[in-house]
Amino acid sequence: MAGATALPLQEFIASLDDTCLPKLLQVCSGVYFQGSIYEISGSEVCFSTGDLIKVTKIELLSVSCQDVANNETFELPISHTGWSREILVRMVKSIFHSKMTIGNLALGAGTALTVLSVEKHKDQEDQVRCLIRGQQEASAEVCIPVSFRGEFYECESEERFTLREIMSSSSLRSRRFHFVNATKCDRPLMLSPVYHVQAVMNLRKNVVKFPSSLEVDVVDVTELCKDVHFIVPLSLSEVHSEPNKSFPGVVEIIEDPETRSLFKCSWLPELRKNEHLIFHKKGTSPMILLSTLKSRKTPQYFLVSQQYGGRFRRRPREFNSVYELYVASIHAPGLKVSVTRNCEEVEEEGLPALSVGEQLEVVRCDRMVLPCEGKDQVKREDEKEEIIMPLYMEGHFVEVLSDNRKYKLSDLGKEFSLPLDVKVVGRDTELEKDPLYGFSCLRIEAAMLEPTIQASFVHKPEYCFEIPTQWLSMSVYFTTDPLPWPKDQPPTCQVERVTEVADTFFYEFRKRGNSDAEPPPRPPKRNMSFSAPPKKTKKSKKANKSKHQGDKSVPTKQFSDLTLNNKKRPPAPPPPVSDSFHACITFSKAIIIKAKAQLRLSRFSCHVRFLLKPHYGETNIQILIM
Repeated sequence: MAGATALPLQEFIASLDDTCLPKLLQVCSGVYFQGSIYEISGSEVCFSTGDLIKVTKIELLSVSCQDVANNETFELPISHTGWSREILVRMVKSIFHSKMTIGNLALGAGTALTVLSVEKHKDQEDQVRCLIRGQQEASAEVCIPVSFRGEFYECESEERFTLREIMSSSSLRSRRFHFVNATKCDRPLMLSPVYHVQAVMNLRKNVVKFPSSLEVDVVDVTELCKDVHFIVPLSLSEVHSEPNKSFPGVVEIIEDPETRSLFKCSWLPELRKNEHLIFHKKGTSPMILLSTLKSRKTPQYFLVSQQYGGRFRRRPREFNSVYELYVASIHAPGLKVSVTRNCEEVEEEGLPALSVGEQLEVVRCDRMVLPCEGKDQVKREDEKEEIIMPLYMEGHFVEVLSDNRKYKLSDLGKEFSLPLDVKVVGRDTELEKDPLYGFSCLRIEAAMLEPTIQASFVHKPEYCFEIPTQWLSMSVYFTTDPLPWPKDQPPTCQVERVTEVADTFFYEFRKRGNSDAEPPPRPPKRNMSFSAPPKKTKKSKKANKSKHQGDKSVPTKQFSDLTLNNKKRPPAPPPPVSDSFHACITFSKAIIIKAKAQLRLSRFSCHVRFLLKPHYGETNIQILIM
């Protein structure tokens, strides 16, 4: 500031006390270059020329000791208990270098004087009252005019002070001392306080902490800058923690979003530094995560608000192994499937033949022994047949749905577990363009409750979008700008209900959601050591690929537990395990086939029984854990 006196920071802080705070300072020069950041006792401080610093608190931290002879410095903690002996203090002891006469009093060379006080008299010259000690402890007082000239030199005082006592007195801080019984330094020292300074600065979120010994010059601008307002940056999570009375309000973006790669929405590119937004309100929004078919070259992912007004129909799921049927039937009893690819019988492995179009229903899951060679005895009863399949059997099935209802998004979460395949059959009429309408199949991957901020741009206050605060990193501050509508007449907002996200969002979501979750159990493997090579097998890379895909399609705990109303369901249990038995599912056909064959105790397997009506192809699958 022009006309103001610049002082070293340490000198200025030393002249302050708690009663005169806060003080507003401006940095005018120093060794800290523009934009440089220095770490000082765990605090990062960046001072640039022209910065404003609002000092709110000072605390005595240590004492800087400067050797008068060689200008070397060192610091001592304020709690240092060593005694200091004064060389020149408030009660100054001086010795005449030569004989002097003051009025009627003659003082010989070497006479010691102790300054007691300075006396001021109206219309008279100021005088210094001094104490003179003679022989045998005799003493006298004498007043010496301040204009008196003579030769004096200092002598040492026997009074002792602690560091805290010296620092608490402005007069003592200007004197010289040396330590009694000192081992480090016995030469005269100049002592100055080092304070721990707490301050606030513009565009800094936290309180700035730094020592007063920084080599910068400052100017006191407290009176000149009374109306200066310091901007406090806030993250979106911190904005969400603000009280409801802060909304609606106009904010300005201080830093560009750091997580642009997670979103593909239309409003994200407009979030730039210095852009103004309206934050209408905060809340917690139920949302679902949707994905398109994996067979698409470029899968797409969407965050959809539960307020989405479109209508859905369920889509049949596909399964690539008996184990997947087992997992699905645990969460959805009554699951029906149809065979989509022929399977050849492998008698030695207990793998039955399946034909395209056969419809099956799981009856139960238990532990059974594998059948050996021999003639099966078939018993017909109510034209039903039982088929046993081990969980390790690969196959190709598609879910049979008799449900043709149209569901709201919220209704799907009440009746079904996730993941769930659906199709949008009725677009959201309140959206100008529904991005979900037209996909042949969508998968509801998960449901979540997300803290959000409903926002809009100042030039389009009625077109709103929801910002998920945990997924977008951005700094803003509340401005004092008025809202762009008449008082108490907010516009009717149209909220964007579908936000497209990137695949990185989906992977990050799964990583966060399953960080502590155990992986799903593996399906049991064939016990090849107890069986001869199968007669008819077609093993190929395609079959191996199908097996790995089966592992991927098993729903994780996060997805299978979450529903749209956040109601948790238990994960799929592991299949029955035994040293002597294998886990199998029993399916049933229309003709009951009870196989009474010889059993080999070394070959056991748990199977699936199907019920099949050959003429009508009706099959139901139900599982009962034994």
